Amino acid sequence: MADTEPRAHQAGREAPSSISPVEQPASYKRWPALAAAVIMQTCLGGIYAWSVFVPPLSAAFGYTAGQTQLVFGLAIACFTITMVLAGRLLLRWGPRRTALLGSLLFACGHLLAAMSQGHYLLLLGGIGLLGGASLGFGYVAALAIGIQWFPRHKGLVTGVAVAGFGAGAIVLSTFTSFCLHRGWPVLDIIRAIGWSYGVLTALSALLLFTPPPAIDHRPHSATSASLLGDRVFRALVGGMFCGTFAGLLVIGNLKPIGLNGGLTATTAAMAISFFALGNAVGRISWGWISDRVGYVAIPFSLVFLCGTLGLLLGARFIALTFWTVAFLMGFGFGSCFVLYAAQTASRYGVSEVAKIYPLVFLAYGAAGLAGPPLGGHLFDLTRNYTWSILAGMVMLLLGAVWTWRVRHAARTD
Repeated sequence: MADTEPRAHQAGREAPSSISPVEQPASYKRWPALAAAVIMQTCLGGIYAWSVFVPPLSAAFGYTAGQTQLVFGLAIACFTITMVLAGRLLLRWGPRRTALLGSLLFACGHLLAAMSQGHYLLLLGGIGLLGGASLGFGYVAALAIGIQWFPRHKGLVTGVAVAGFGAGAIVLSTFTSFCLHRGWPVLDIIRAIGWSYGVLTALSALLLFTPPPAIDHRPHSATSASLLGDRVFRALVGGMFCGTFAGLLVIGNLKPIGLNGGLTATTAAMAISFFALGNAVGRISWGWISDRVGYVAIPFSLVFLCGTLGLLLGARFIALTFWTVAFLMGFGFGSCFVLYAAQTASRYGVSEVAKIYPLVFLAYGAAGLAGPPLGGHLFDLTRNYTWSILAGMVMLLLGAVWTWRVRHAARTD
């Protein structure tokens, strides 16, 4: 794939088209659509609060760290695999029907898990399988809507649209901690989430209006064979895997890491909210950075993540330090869900995002199966998280080197 193709695309993209989505008579729909996308992402992003469920589930039913992290890892894997199908359904069904299917799966999965009564396979199937699949349908619909309505600000709008996903953990961890403090059984909390979030995501799906057709100056329509032969595409996949491997390893074990470092349960749980806040801020910030510096933001973000992950190597924590590191980790992790989508749109065209970005996102699913379970199993073996953190740092350094080496081929300016 010639390096000159993306440069030709950039020249075409900067020239204003005669008709753009925001100039169409129906452009007033872009704001309700963007707001609905953020609300939907906020509901779906509750998966990042999983670690707050780990202690009560383990206490009630005797699950090991490896078992609880397998639920989280399977949810992430199903999320990414489903996105490939969802991206193609989106082109045929439109965003509303695609997102409504995700809402139905979300509600059914959580209600199934709520009826598990300690049966691990029902919990795994409800949250990990059905719940994970629901994320793929809702996420791709909400993501594509933002990019299609605001094609000239792909990075920033992508960041805004997916910031809700990062903030979702704040909402759900706060709600769950409140309910646990009031003595609610953990399965009753999961049931309440299934009903309330299922209804809210369904209502949001109805507002995901499709923008009018617009001219899309894209460099080429990529086939599977050409993508595999494109070293920039391979670097995007590799960078996504390395970044999310480390991030998910921390997310899935964040509260236990704090407890292992000597913090109280309440203090450790608060770190989830700080991580989520950093994630939301990071998604918007990295989107802004992407619009200005382009591809090189990717290797820089991986180095940033590696440095912040190293701060968790301290044997003991104080609350403020742990919360600060959690915020910085969330800030860096947020880059993974903005930079790769924005670069996919820049390199292959806005209209190709729903088809190509889910293929990049598959690396996130692979990381979900590898990172959190590895972190849990290494803890089961060593009774500390030092080796888990070191494994994440090594992956981040590998990803930074890989993505940096193809920076010249990826340039579009």
